[in-house]
Amino acid sequence: MDLNELSIKLANANSQTAEFESFIISNSSQDVLQIIVDGNDELPIFVTRTEEQVLCISYLFNEEEIKPEQKVELNNLLLQLNVPMPLSAFAKIDDKYAIFGALSTTSTFEQIEHEIITLAANSIDALEAISEYLTD
Repeated sequence: MDLNELSIKLANANSQTAEFESFIISNSSQDVLQIIVDGNDELPIFVTRTEEQVLCISYLFNEEEIKPEQKVELNNLLLQLNVPMPLSAFAKIDDKYAIFGALSTTSTFEQIEHEIITLAANSIDALEAISEYLTD
């Protein structure tokens, strides 16, 4: 399923658990679908598709937002949280901390929709769990 088709299906989804807004961000190297779940503009989900996978990413915070004296402790906590968190994992991309999930390119719309909803919820839960490590 390409990103345009995914965007159209999300717009027409009759999900009982979430509402979606999405739009394509065209890039010279790769298009990205930005998805807002249930009006949560602060933590959009970015979806890309390659030949190998469908990747869903939500950027949580920048490195400079971490209290300097708690950076090591926060990184250890994120590593510990990777295992019990369903369908998602933490990553660092340049100076941004993110949460992501990856799916097969043969995933159904329902599977991708489930991943997006789960990632959106995990993003909120993660920020709540680590808020004490971040500056105000």
